[in-house]
Amino acid sequence: MSEQRTHVEVQDHVLIITMTRQAKRNAIDGEMTLALDAALNRLEDESDLWAAIITGGPDMFCAGTDMAASSGTPTERGGVYGVVGRTRTKPLIAAVEGVAFGGGFEVAMACDMIVAASNARFGLPEVKRGLVATSGAIFRASRVLPLNVAKQVMLTGTELSPADGYRLGMVNELCEPGKALQTARALAAQITANSPVSVQQSLQAIDALASADDARGWELTARAKQVINDSADAKEGVAAFFEKRPPVWKGY
Repeated sequence: MSEQRTHVEVQDHVLIITMTRQAKRNAIDGEMTLALDAALNRLEDESDLWAAIITGGPDMFCAGTDMAASSGTPTERGGVYGVVGRTRTKPLIAAVEGVAFGGGFEVAMACDMIVAASNARFGLPEVKRGLVATSGAIFRASRVLPLNVAKQVMLTGTELSPADGYRLGMVNELCEPGKALQTARALAAQITANSPVSVQQSLQAIDALASADDARGWELTARAKQVINDSADAKEGVAAFFEKRPPVWKGY
């Protein structure tokens, strides 16, 4: 079943993972989680794979969790989506065209580098639905963005433009629409031209320092999620989303 959700190919030591659920804006359901997990397990387990790119195709990246179906059970090696809780030893690049909302933005933040087309759209709209970002944004957003900007993005639910993301250092490469994958391939080629041992050891050392507080971040995320799950606002926000109407917040 998971093969229906992604297309995977190898080019010059680079694993290219394309989400293929465009009719649902690549919203992640249980099958997509399994597919992404399997692809990233392959990246780690095959010695001739030195880097990977994850993309959603030329029109979109990912709209986050499929709210009608859920994203399935977190995987043993990858956590939520099979991606955001993963400890990797090899570089992963996000190639973003179109929407990267909610969990889709969190998938991009879980990557080592982000390439974005100028028509990309980044956002964490959870607060507009009475929810909180539960896939790493609570602690990763302030790593890739200045703290005050991370707070603005998360507390207002408004979008961050790719140009601003590039200016602030979140986006590594900004390109024309339709060129995100091509640009990501060029970036991956620069990486794979180097010693894979050197790259992997450097990445692991950098990540060990950057992720030293991740356990605390996941603990605080789980605490916030529990409060939200018990709230009337969460129920109202989700109902309003499906009913396509403005929510009426209760504040509890």
